Amino acid sequence: MAGPAATGAAPPTLPVLPDEATERVLASGLLPELAHAFGGPFHFLLPEAFDTNLRGMREALASAGVEGFVYFAKKANKAAVFAERAAAGGAGVDVASVGELCEALGHGVRGEHLVVTGPAKDPALLDLAVRHGALIAVDALDELDALVALADGGPGGRIRPARILLRCLPPGQPHSRFGLSEPELATALDRCVRAGGALRTEGFSFHLSGYALQPRADLAARLVGLCLAARVRGLEASRISIGGGLPVSYTDAESWRGFLAEQHSGHYHAAKTFHTGDFYPYHSPVAGAEALAALLATRPEGHGQPLSRLLSDSGVLLLLEPGRALLHQAGATVFRVQGVKERAGYRILTVDGTSLSLSEQWFNSEYLPDPVLLPQTPGAERGTFPASVGAATCLESDLLTWRKIPFPSRPRTGDLLVYPNTAGYQMDSNESPFHDLPLPPKVVMDRTGLPRPRWRLDRHFT
Repeated sequence: MAGPAATGAAPPTLPVLPDEATERVLASGLLPELAHAFGGPFHFLLPEAFDTNLRGMREALASAGVEGFVYFAKKANKAAVFAERAAAGGAGVDVASVGELCEALGHGVRGEHLVVTGPAKDPALLDLAVRHGALIAVDALDELDALVALADGGPGGRIRPARILLRCLPPGQPHSRFGLSEPELATALDRCVRAGGALRTEGFSFHLSGYALQPRADLAARLVGLCLAARVRGLEASRISIGGGLPVSYTDAESWRGFLAEQHSGHYHAAKTFHTGDFYPYHSPVAGAEALAALLATRPEGHGQPLSRLLSDSGVLLLLEPGRALLHQAGATVFRVQGVKERAGYRILTVDGTSLSLSEQWFNSEYLPDPVLLPQTPGAERGTFPASVGAATCLESDLLTWRKIPFPSRPRTGDLLVYPNTAGYQMDSNESPFHDLPLPPKVVMDRTGLPRPRWRLDRHFT
């Protein structure tokens, strides 16, 4: 007999799309051993998924007849293995700090395959970027002046020309803190012309929030026009960067529509409410490489041809900086259940980690894909057992999942809880050793096609 049921219908589920490699790891019997060995939560990484996603993006570019280059947005995951895979695959890495730049170099990424983004860059970061021939997205006029001074008259004389993109403020997002306004852009171009050999003005870039394809295509077309105008003034202007923003689909369309239609405050611990507009769009009709293909096929406003044709006819190289889209299905997060409390109609599980390992909670949102419960004792009671998931901290608000997840078996102390597909931004963006809890280690799963995958700890360059 199942335990107390939730009032009314069972809370809605949000099943994840199937992933063969993840399912093989879950079925291998390896996770309980790792949980015992580490004595706490951990993440497992699937680098072959990264390789597959990268290949898909390159194939989308090739199929559209577009010359392009992919940079992995390192902020999406701190693991060294993904920088290694980018280097091995001939891709670049998008960095925004001295630490990220050094780690990328230390794991084999060539300096010219780095792009340096972020606002108000540290002088030490600019110095390293110029010395290693990295491409720099210039976000402000004072940053541009610093690069001219650095490249033209640094200690000991000229280092080398600074390779730059001028980052433009999107007209549709005028309150963004990223990018040069129209007057600033005009001033920047004048300074680039005057700088001569101190700068290589290779093109333009933008930072655009959201996942809609049409605004991104429209802005990309505008940047192509800027390249053509800049060439008339003697600047190289051969490439544009459209950043990331390629959506990822975690679940199918029917499940996502059903979840949004059914969910209400009664499905969450303490009747917590979330604005559905704050949820990540966990289903997208086109995602990853398919979204890139759709973007290239989009006709920018005011143009009679798709973006792909506009790029190829203008001889403009397309740069991409995806993070989440390269990490789709590239890892998951594992917790052990430390305790179970009964509440009216549901349970509260406490696990051996914190919501700092599921970053969506820290954006007034919820990581919605259903976690997988792995019972660790035989004879687990079957039924529908709604449960929220709390963290091992002294904070009332520290829940990994406020939602009452309808588990198919009764959760017990010692069971494992696996949150799927967390490599993209979720598993380490906000982690900290709160309560002196150690940071969860990252385990790289190699050769997942074997009955029992091979594993190793992720190697960090220090």
